Amino acid sequence: MSWLAVRVNAGDARDAALAALFELGSLGVQEVGDELVTHFPDDVEASAVVGAVQRAAPGSTVATSHVAAVDWSEEWKQGVRAHDLGALSIVPPWLAASRDPACTVVIEPEMAFGTGEHETTRGVVRLLPDLVRPGDRAADLGAGSAVLAIAAAKLGAGHVVAIELDHDAIGNAEENVARNAVEDRVTVIEGDAALLLPLVAPLRVVLANILSSVLLELLPAIRSALTTDGEAILSGILLDERATMLAALARDGWRVVAEDVEGAWWTVRIARS
Repeated sequence: MSWLAVRVNAGDARDAALAALFELGSLGVQEVGDELVTHFPDDVEASAVVGAVQRAAPGSTVATSHVAAVDWSEEWKQGVRAHDLGALSIVPPWLAASRDPACTVVIEPEMAFGTGEHETTRGVVRLLPDLVRPGDRAADLGAGSAVLAIAAAKLGAGHVVAIELDHDAIGNAEENVARNAVEDRVTVIEGDAALLLPLVAPLRVVLANILSSVLLELLPAIRSALTTDGEAILSGILLDERATMLAALARDGWRVVAEDVEGAWWTVRIARS
């Protein structure tokens, strides 16, 4: 199916032209600058539209064209791409068929945060390979889509707890865990990270891609949950906040092991001083 697109410049007779378009069956008219823009089904005769508008608003100019219908349920996928991030790639399901599952994290883009489209997610994934050891116990705080928990499992972590407070994100996280065949290593838990961390400790790895203000509140709980050789990766921090965060980390007895910067965002790997 295609549509008849109509653009009208009616000058001072704008209201009369608008009324004519609605009388012809338009269900909605957009005002774009000096023009009125609407669409009709492709079985509507262009000449009939032009004639009716010009009779109602003499002197108006009417331009018509036929445009193909767009299936927006599929079209939006064109903006989601694969992200190759060193040891791992994050890809949507429709781009995953030709890739090695061992180094591919397949995420269905939904409302849950974490598809690889944001710099903070990519920053954590780039820092992960040098941190995760085979068999590690890990936690992903504010897990969203569970992308980071899945990434840790793909890199060899023995068990990862994906903690997410938003009930609406849990289903997507669980589906992604199953889609990546890591159900035996990733457990999705709904709840408050500050309350749950002590219950899932001890951990050698903690991942937290959350607002910087929340990260600062969680630092004591992260410290308590980590083993003596444990480390954390923090993200969700604006590059402009780096100096403030570094001062807070130093004050709380942390040292920086590695950093990642992309665009306006800073990601940091930390360990006890």
